[in-house]
Order: sequence, then C-alpha cells, then structure tokens
Amino acid sequence: MKRKISTVISVLLIALLALTACSQPNEQNKTEGNEKIRIVLDWTPNTNHTGLYVAAEKGFFAEKGIDVEIMQPPEGGAEMLVGGGGAEFGISFQDYIAPNYASNNPMPFTAVATIIQHNTSGIISLKDKGIENPADLAGHTYATWDLPVEKAIIDKIVTDDGGKFEDIKLIPSTVTDVVTALQTDVDSVWVYYAWDGIATKVKNLETNYLNFADFGVELDYYNPVIIVNDDYAKGNTEVVKKSLEAIKQGYEFAIENPDEAAGILMKAAPELDEEIVKESQKWLAGQYKAEVERWGYIDQSRWDAFYGWLFENNLIEKEIPEGMGFTNEYLPE
Repeated sequence: MKRKISTVISVLLIALLALTACSQPNEQNKTEGNEKIRIVLDWTPNTNHTGLYVAAEKGFFAEKGIDVEIMQPPEGGAEMLVGGGGAEFGISFQDYIAPNYASNNPMPFTAVATIIQHNTSGIISLKDKGIENPADLAGHTYATWDLPVEKAIIDKIVTDDGGKFEDIKLIPSTVTDVVTALQTDVDSVWVYYAWDGIATKVKNLETNYLNFADFGVELDYYNPVIIVNDDYAKGNTEVVKKSLEAIKQGYEFAIENPDEAAGILMKAAPELDEEIVKESQKWLAGQYKAEVERWGYIDQSRWDAFYGWLFENNLIEKEIPEGMGFTNEYLPE
C-alpha cells in the first residue's frame, strides 16, 4: 500500500499545468439536479476504503443529492489528479503530501478528514527472529523502499532504543506479499497492520510488531486522509460538507456492522481474500474513530509535530507553517 514519495515530487509541475480543469467546478459537476463527485483511491480497494463503498451502496450519498464515482488512481497518484482538478476528492497520506506543502508552488489540495485516527503502520517480523524492540533490528535484514523518510523513521526508533541503524542489513525490495516475504531471507518489513498485519494472523504466522505511533507523537501521523481540491471546495462548500457527512455515515456503519461492511467491500472488489477482509474490518472497527467522538477529526498538534520532525531531519526542503495542509471545517459534528 506504500508508494514512493518521490513520485509525488516528480509530478508537482505536471499537475500544475492541469489546474485550469477545475476553473468551472460548479457547472461541470451538476447532472440532473444531483452533484457529481469523483473520489480517487490511493491504491486498489481495501478496508481503508470500506466506508466509501458502504456510503455508495447504502444510498448515503444519494440521500444528500450526490452522485459518486470511486476511481482507481493513475500512475502519478491521487494527489496529482485531485490537485489538477481531475477528481474532487482523493485518498492520500500525510507523509506523501508533505513535499507538496514544502514546495514553492504547492498543488491546491487540502486534507479534510482522516480515515483512521492513528498511524497503524510499523515493522513486522516473525516471532522466532526475536525482534521485540527497535534495537533488536540490528543484525537482521529489512526490506527497504530506500526512501529517506522511511529510513529516517526507522533510524529514529532504533537509535532512541539504544541500537545502531547502520547495523541493520537493508535489502532494497518492494514487497507485495508480506506473508511470503517473511518466510524468505527477509526478517522484517514495513506494513500497514490493518491489511498485511492481519494477513499474517489469518495465515497463522506468529509475529512481533513494532507500531511506530508507540515511539513518539511525531510518528503518530495521519494515514490515510481524504483530500479535496481547494478550488472545488471554495465554490462548493455545502457539497463538500454533505459528501463528508455521507462518508462519515459509511465509516460509522462499518464500525457498528463490520461483517456486513466487509460484504459490501467484497461485492465491489471480489478479487480480495474474503477472510482477510473480514478480519481486517473487525480490527479497523476500533481504529476508524479510536478514542475520539468525531469521525475524521485531525489534531493540529499531531499534524504539526510530524511536519516539524520532517523539517528538523532535513526530509523536506523548507518548513511547513503550522496548521498548513488540513482543515476540520468541513467535518460534520
């Protein structure tokens, strides 16, 4: 589920050329009295997206006069498409969009909700490898995307635990099947627990898991988030609010009815492993809102802490102003 941040950087200038596509947001999206919105995913359908499919299937969008199209992402990612006006909404991650806000000419999109309340990504390994703490990664192999932010996060948790990052054996690799990879010469992998972590459980692998959010507030960043094109939002404030209300209903339905919600996702993406979908959906029922009352709420202190950490570690070109890149103003109460 992880894509390279460098992809986002490489398409910034290309996307800016497409901004004229959203110059008339009101007229181009209205069809027969309903407002048409497009939501582009970050990856293939999975349980991060269940609330969207539930909202469509259960008629939550239709009840608010909205026609929704859920789109697969282009090669350049959701950020480019939304920033260029090719879709009104998209799914992204706080770390992916950081280079945009640290650029001199950022694309016009803003995070308007978080799908999951906390960062649930981390490092997974088979239990018999003995990697119970970050320092234990020393001497073991790790499949790396070779991204600066990725390695900086692992360096931080290992160093803070008294270990040495340089003692980790980095294997450049894009792992697509974590279950299989962990049974080869790969000792550890970065995963999003809701999917790949649950997959290891379903396949009866005994594992240890190092959850990044447990090792500092600056690592408890938001992923995934829903972004909206700024020009569209300014001209269609009520539609954005109604869309998020429908999406909220979808995720809250999934919280209360994980089995039925899993079935709705399977209907939309029958190629998925049904057992993984069901177990993932049950686990995420406690993660979509976690301890907060308001689905989608983004805490500024956590948002800023991560971006501040990126700047302090020279992972972005310039400092991102506090509060930049997100808003809670469109969220339903």
